[in-house]
Order: sequence, then C-alpha cells, then structure tokens
Amino acid sequence: MAQSGLGEETMNSDVGMIGLGIMGSAMAGNLLKAGYSVAGYDPDKAAMAGHREAGGLAAGSAGEVAESAPVVLLSLPGSAALAAVTAEICASGAAGRILVELSTLPIEDKTAARDALQEKAVVLLDCPVSGTGAQAAKGDLVVLASGDEQAVERCRPVFDAIARQTRYLGAFGNGMKMKFVANLLVAIHNTAAAEALLLAQMAGLDLEETYAVIGAGAGSSRMFELRGPMMVSGRYTPPTMKNDVWRKDLDLIAGFAASLGCPTPLFSKCDRLYAGTLTPDRAQEDTAAIKRVLDDMAAERADEESGPAR
Repeated sequence: MAQSGLGEETMNSDVGMIGLGIMGSAMAGNLLKAGYSVAGYDPDKAAMAGHREAGGLAAGSAGEVAESAPVVLLSLPGSAALAAVTAEICASGAAGRILVELSTLPIEDKTAARDALQEKAVVLLDCPVSGTGAQAAKGDLVVLASGDEQAVERCRPVFDAIARQTRYLGAFGNGMKMKFVANLLVAIHNTAAAEALLLAQMAGLDLEETYAVIGAGAGSSRMFELRGPMMVSGRYTPPTMKNDVWRKDLDLIAGFAASLGCPTPLFSKCDRLYAGTLTPDRAQEDTAAIKRVLDDMAAERADEESGPAR
C-alpha cells in the first residue's frame, strides 16, 4: 500500500468505479474478470458489499477512488451526484487522472463538471453507453465516446473490457447527443414490442411461440429480443433499467428534441404511455413493464365494451 500526502494509507488500483448500481456493478465485474484491479465506491452499503464479494477494492469515498486509479469510470444516478463527485475529486488533489462519465445526464451539467475538473488538471470525457443492464453484464455495450481524443485512446483497453465496441464521436457532448438518439429508438422499440405481444395475446396466439417467430423475422429488434422474454412471462424483476430512472432519460430526450425544434410524434406518444409505469408497484420494475400499461388499456376497453353489469 502506498502512502498518501496526508500520511494515510491509500490503495492503488488499475481502474476506479464510482457508482455501483445495475450498470456500474456490471462494468466493474467485467473489469475484474479481465484482470484489472478495481477500486469502487458507492454510498449504498449493499452495493459496496457486492463489489467486495466480486473481488473489488472498497474505497471510502469518491475522492479516494480518484487518488487510487489513473482512469476512473463514473456511473451516476443524476446531476446532483455528478456535482458532488466533481467537487470531492477537485478537492482531492488527484491531478492527471482521466474521468469517464458514462451516465445519461444533461450536456450542460457534464460540461460544468468538465470545466471544474480541468482547472484541477483532471480530464473528463463524455462517454455514455448504449445498452441495458443485462447487456452490461455480458459486456454487450457500445461506448459513445466524446471529448479529448488522446484521453479516449488511453482508455480504449478499459472500454474493451466493458463493451463490444467504442465509437469516437468528436467534441465533448457528442456522446450524449448520440445517446439521446439511441434512447429515443429504445423508447419506441420497447413500446412496439409490448404492443405487438399484446396483439398476439389478444389474438389467442402462444406468446412464447410468437416471441420465437418474430425474433427470427424482419419485425424483430434488439428491444424485442432483450425485453420480450419479460413481457412474455409477465415478470419484470429484477430490472435491467428501472422505470423511475428511465423517466429521467425520457425527460432528457424530450427536452433535447424541443431545444432543436425537432418533431418527435412517435416518441411523444410513447412518452405519455410510460407515465403509467410510475405507479408505486411499477416504478422499481424493468421498463419492459410498459406491457402492463398496455394490458391495463386493453382491460379497460373490454370493460367499456361489455357495458354495465345487469
């Protein structure tokens, strides 16, 4: 163990991971499998316990992670968390580090964090990932990298351990712009999958057979493949993306499109339907639970058509 400037022991690691939720823990696990030592931090004690059990190093704070590793990945729940982590790392004196922001957050908030860290000689990259929690567990992600190109190249071996592909998109913020485009399609394809399976269900078709047939044909999509099994079984836990977290992403897409004056009629319709997933019993379920919303709509229509009981 190396000694810090404060006379306290600090850990040394290859990579740091701040945020050990569904996505962060999956990426940390793949880094560990690839042979990296990973210092992790999350305010949630259960998440930290899981990281230790997987073989990770448990840091006491975000600042300690930044002090321990040359490359630090951030997988955070929101802008407030990013601001807090940024302030802590700025105060830590961890100059020369590369921070990789993987979350889906407003571009202006990431830019503010980048500027603050730059004053402390810390590079921040905007690198959201395309993929679900289930895909993250398999390393089946695409890193949408933007920012300092040399720093991105230095991080490529790390990205190779957590993703099947990394695309460099140029200026800082382009990663988030591309993520908005990708998530718009996720929202639409997820709803389309639920609608198609509801039609099959109401037509009396076997849903497992429907999933197999559609999955082999031209009408399939990655969302149909990934979320279809949950819709077929009607079981939406454990989630690969929670509905309450997805709400934040939907709001970001809507705001971004509005700022450009871009019409999004299909997305707007889907966006309104997702509001039905935020009930107390659904907010922590997977976004595949949009199928439950459509099931409810079908039941309500059936009740209306049957008329009052005699």
